[in-house]
Order: sequence, then structure tokens, then C-alpha cells
Amino acid sequence: MGKSLAFFEGKIIPVEDAKVGIMTHALHYGTGVFEGIRGNWNQEKNSIIVFRLREHYDRMNRGCKILNIELPYSTDDLIDITTELIQKCGYKEDIYIRPLAYKSEEKVANLKLHELASDFALMIVPFGNYIDNEKSIKCQTSSWRRPDDSMMPTGVKLSGLYTTSILAKTEAIMAGFDEAILLNHDGSVSEGSGENLFMVIDNEIITPAETENCLLGITRDCVFEIAKNDMNLNVSSRKIHRSEIYLSDEIFLTGTAAHITSVGSLDNRKIGNNDVGPITKELQSIYFKAVRGNNDKYQKWCTEVSI
Repeated sequence: MGKSLAFFEGKIIPVEDAKVGIMTHALHYGTGVFEGIRGNWNQEKNSIIVFRLREHYDRMNRGCKILNIELPYSTDDLIDITTELIQKCGYKEDIYIRPLAYKSEEKVANLKLHELASDFALMIVPFGNYIDNEKSIKCQTSSWRRPDDSMMPTGVKLSGLYTTSILAKTEAIMAGFDEAILLNHDGSVSEGSGENLFMVIDNEIITPAETENCLLGITRDCVFEIAKNDMNLNVSSRKIHRSEIYLSDEIFLTGTAAHITSVGSLDNRKIGNNDVGPITKELQSIYFKAVRGNNDKYQKWCTEVSI
């Protein structure tokens, strides 16, 4: 058993004491930037293996720049804060690490970001599977559309942006599916509610391009590297039409929470043989060893925190 602690207003305190006021700007307007980071328990090493910690904070800092959030912490500071909190919490199981940079000033009816104070909070919770990766899942094309980057920046994890994802995921679950796929306004494919999307056609891996309003995902980036280095396959990124994914051999979703998850059906149409495809299965095998610190080739992605 670990301790429920948070980093809040510059110090580590019990998570139940980390509270914001009802007038906090981010609560009203979604003026926050967050990350989701996995820490995976490695029994043999008696350590939490934090996966791609620096890359997550680099992306968070890009979001902070967009929202005029100024923090007194560098990426190295944030890494140090995170490792200290992990050690003090002492969890010996898989964890989810949630940093949040936000407009902390208690002001409403103020839409001028440059006038508002900012702060940073960090919490850690035990966390198992977000989606069952052992089998394929059922997806639905959402009636909600992915916002265009000209409406709201889509390449970073802005709090307000995820209202669309929440609506899409809720719609899918209530209709009996496991996950939602969001299209762009022109009907091309963007991403899942909280995952990037890949399809496989004739042993070619294809994903929506960075210009298709998808998150610039860190697990997405892992797939590019693993496919090239370990499988001798290149990943192409381009515009994908909706009908193409119905006809693909495999579809899989990627994300920190979802890992690499196979899609067996979309809109009640079978994808491939309705099971985890061979390319998806190989990617999963390599990736799951990497995230637990058991793949020497990808130790560069791991921060080991002894408990």
C-alpha cells in the first residue's frame, strides 16, 4: 500500500488537502494543460519504471506556452518533483501520474490569459488497464467531430479540448461500444477519444498526419520507432478517408493509458479477422517489454525510480 500524496502549491501534502477554490479560473474555462504518464511496477528491479517522462513534460511545456502559463519549474525540475513524489508515495504497483499546469487565479469574467497567475499540481494514483489489451475492441464513429487546430490547439493536451473526447466516449459506451473514433470536419479520420489511430493495409502501417488535428502522441511516436527498428516497416502519415479504415487489415489505437489496443470492429463492420492482428501483436510484444524497462534497446525511454 502506498500513500496518497500530491505536489500542490510548491510542496508535497496529503492529496485530500490539495484543493482549489470554486472561483479558480481553470475550473470555469478549461485553462489548463495536463499529461498522463505511466509508471509501471517492475518486481525484479523493485522499481517503478516511468515511461518517457521527459517527453511528456516537454509536451506539457509546449501547451503552457500556448496558454501563457508560466511556471517556475524547468523540465528537469518537474522530473525531480515527479521522482520525489513517486518515492514518497511508495506504490509497488502500476501507477498513473497526472501533472496539471493551470490558471490558478480566482477570477471569473476575465478572458486575458496574460493577466492571470498560474500554478502546477501533480498527483499519482494506482492504475491498471484502461482498456483490455488482450483482445480486440469494438469502436463507433462518433457523431462529434474533432476540433480543428484553428479553433483550439489539438497537438497538446489542453483541459478544455477534452470535452469533445468525453462526449464522444460517453456516446460510444452508451451505445454498447468500447471506444469512439472521431472524424475531422471534412470527414477524414483524426483519432480515438483519447488515442491515436493506425491502420494496416498490405503490411503498410498508416496513421493520420500531424495536420489532421490529432494529438502528437508519445506512444504514437514509439510505434514509428519500433516499426522501423524492430520490424523493418515504415509508418506513413497522411489523410485517411473514413471508408479506408473499414477495408483495412488491422486497426490499432495507441496512447499512454490505452497502450497499443487492437480494434476488431468499427461501426459493426469486422476489421480483418475480428481479432488482434499479427502486426499489432508484434508491436504490443515489443512495446510492453519497453514500458516495464525489460527491453535494453529502449532503456532511453525509461526513468527508473527505486521504491
